[in-house]
Amino acid sequence: MDAKIRLDVQGSSPKENKPNMSEVGSLNELVGEIFVQVDQLEQKLNEVEQFYSNSNTKHLNPKGASSTKDKDKETSTVNFKKRQQEAARREAAAAKRMQELKRQFGTILRQMTQHKWAGPFMQPVDVVGLGLHDYYEVIEKPMDFSTIKSKMEAKDETGYKNVREMCADVRLVFKNAMKYNKEKDDVHVMAKSLLDKFETKWLQLLPKVDEEEKRRKEEEAEMQLDMQLAQEVAHAKMAKDLSIELEKVERNLEELKDSVLQKCRKISTEEKKQLGSAITKLSPEDINKALDIIAQANPTFQAADDTVEVDIDAQSESTLWKLKFFVKDTLQAQMKSCQSTGGNDNNQNKRKRETASDVAAKSSSQKKSKKPLGGQ
Repeated sequence: MDAKIRLDVQGSSPKENKPNMSEVGSLNELVGEIFVQVDQLEQKLNEVEQFYSNSNTKHLNPKGASSTKDKDKETSTVNFKKRQQEAARREAAAAKRMQELKRQFGTILRQMTQHKWAGPFMQPVDVVGLGLHDYYEVIEKPMDFSTIKSKMEAKDETGYKNVREMCADVRLVFKNAMKYNKEKDDVHVMAKSLLDKFETKWLQLLPKVDEEEKRRKEEEAEMQLDMQLAQEVAHAKMAKDLSIELEKVERNLEELKDSVLQKCRKISTEEKKQLGSAITKLSPEDINKALDIIAQANPTFQAADDTVEVDIDAQSESTLWKLKFFVKDTLQAQMKSCQSTGGNDNNQNKRKRETASDVAAKSSSQKKSKKPLGGQ
């Protein structure tokens, strides 16, 4: 609807109500509190935005999602604590199974160390005592059974994380010996024989290791999903709380703005008349926007007719100031647009005149340069 608006100005200009210093101080405190709230909300907003921008999963309640998926999500959220307890139970069971594998591997290691040829491999190689000056040039990572045993018993980060790491070090003990000693040397032969025996025993344990690793990967994937769900639940709640807090801050700002307008200055009768005159210069579309501003403060206000009468004295100071700034900004934008359009038109006309002059000059030059048909 392209409505026309007519403002009725009847009242006299109210006296300015200048605030005292105490009121100004109170307003400053309110402004400071709002700034603090906005900073806190900004930090939360950045955290939520970063989470969803970095997440490879969809939101908990994506728009257009099926009701079945939403129900599944809700069920998962409700049962999340139970899933956490189940994850803790699985973790404990996995640790127990890993201890059993390590125990079985320890049995293999003990059998290897008790072999009659295990002596050269029990302790680190005495490089200095044996005069092996090039040992560290040939062997990048020395290894022996006593070092393996120490790492198996370690309770900190220096210990083995899994059985495969133990297996790799046992192999390294024998392969180092085979690499440094020639094939016909006794140590090389002993290392090769013990390595073959170890590989035979390892193949018997390997299926259990593979099964445990597969099971561990599946449980880790489930734990990852649970963790991801927990993050989504937390950030969804944060986003919801953030929306509520933003609405609260917006209400506080509106209340503060109304309080400032009431305390500091009210629009005079002359300004109201100027506002009514300026509104008539708006386009039909902008007039509708002005009516929307009035309706924001007065939900019962309806602009159903082509011409709408508004009692300007009945409007709040906040509404009047909003109208004033809106009208001012809109008319300034219209003026700039007209100036820009006029400037473009002038430039186009100037270019047209310049083009016409060029054509005329060129035509005159061509006429002057024409020779008689008879030649010289």
